[in-house]
Amino acid sequence: MATKKKTAEVDYSMYEKIVALYELQKIDSQIDEINKVKGELPLEVEDLEDTVEGLNTRLDNINREIDELASLTKQRQREIEEANALIARYKEQQDNVRNNREYESLEKEIEYQLLEITLAEKRLKEYAAATKVKKAALDSAKEELTERQADLDVKRQELDSIESETADEVKELAAKAKVAQAKIDERLLSAYGRIRSKVRNGLAVVTVKRDACSGCFNRIPPQRQADIRLGKKLIVCEYCGRILVPGDEE
Repeated sequence: MATKKKTAEVDYSMYEKIVALYELQKIDSQIDEINKVKGELPLEVEDLEDTVEGLNTRLDNINREIDELASLTKQRQREIEEANALIARYKEQQDNVRNNREYESLEKEIEYQLLEITLAEKRLKEYAAATKVKKAALDSAKEELTERQADLDVKRQELDSIESETADEVKELAAKAKVAQAKIDERLLSAYGRIRSKVRNGLAVVTVKRDACSGCFNRIPPQRQADIRLGKKLIVCEYCGRILVPGDEE
């Protein structure tokens, strides 16, 4: 089973692969320059999106807490109504008692219900205070959400404008990059991507200029330069790890 390449079954030489790597690097560098125009906009948009999402979650939580307090308030109010009804019934029964023991027993029941009412009223005050705090927090979160959403809309518009202006160029470069990638096997592409992610300016493939690596400017020995020009094997700078290719004039 053929596992060589994804390159339309063309067996490219190492020299051709290295040339394709260099072409890919130049294309990616052009895309990098286009992305520089965006500056911090993509990150700013992402941060604002996270902030807006967080604020919406916070609003949902606060609204749920306010609803819970409202439910508890209704429950305590029902308890007060029930307690008052029991007190009225007990007082009515006191008018028809046969002895002091029955009267005192009903009196204790009335006292107990009065305590229940006092406790429920205390809870109602606590719920009212908590609801007031929650509503203030809700108003503050809504205000912040409005501000952050407005910021996000502006940043998105700026980013969309830049992407719209550069879309055709990026599309063309992406097509060229695909052609170059087709000449490079997965192992080399993986190495290229790994180096590119680690080095400054994303330069994974650099030329030899004035007998030195144009990435880190360390001197390249003559024999190593000769091997680079031959292009029979992939050679990386022993100082910075970048892939080395001959200068453009060569």
